[in-house]
Amino acid sequence: MREAAEALDVKVWRGNAHGGGYRSYSVPAQESQTVLDVVTWIQQHAEPTLTYRFACRVGMCGSCAMMVNGEPRWTCRTHVRRVLDGKRLEIAPLRNLPVIKDLATDMAEFFDKWTGAEGVFHPTATRKDAIAPISPADPMRQLANEAVECINCAVCYSACDTVTANPSYLGPAALNRAWTLQNDERDGAYAPRLRAVSADGGCFNCHSHQSCLTYCPNDLNPTASIAGLKRLSSTSFLRRGRTR
Repeated sequence: MREAAEALDVKVWRGNAHGGGYRSYSVPAQESQTVLDVVTWIQQHAEPTLTYRFACRVGMCGSCAMMVNGEPRWTCRTHVRRVLDGKRLEIAPLRNLPVIKDLATDMAEFFDKWTGAEGVFHPTATRKDAIAPISPADPMRQLANEAVECINCAVCYSACDTVTANPSYLGPAALNRAWTLQNDERDGAYAPRLRAVSADGGCFNCHSHQSCLTYCPNDLNPTASIAGLKRLSSTSFLRRGRTR
């Protein structure tokens, strides 16, 4: 007879905004199994009402981000064998975001903070104007390129202890986006964006713990972007002082 597959002891957070707790499931271990595979197996075979979010399954959309054994990760790209604690696996919704149900969080405040950081492109030309050429060697373009690959997965936001301690903090993703736009010469909101990121809840709240850098699945460095905003803000303040 064929031997039974080894089982994983998986604890999954179940509940909603009003509260909840962990429930245990025995999940067959499989070759090259991802954490998202585990969650899907539970939903398909053990708990059909389990709520979670995913889309591409190949690390392009970021929608499957969850807490895995206490750390924020894309579950589609996290292989079980790399994060197992013995045979134990604990899966929870992203930290620092309100829970809708089970493993699905409400992303509204995350994107509201993008708006609060003026993380929206403000064009200075119309569709009738010629496209302005920007050399890849331009220093500002290179600074923007280093930070532009954010896909809004909120892993850095969940990892950030400053967000945990100060819910009004704009967070690493929103400030990283603001930095890319401050280095885009086509954008027309440099001054209002600088005021936004320098205000209460802005870049000066960052303590440079670098959790965002540690956990970003795209290997971005929001801490460096935030440091850039601090330099711009400080320089602007000093220049204003000299003109008084």
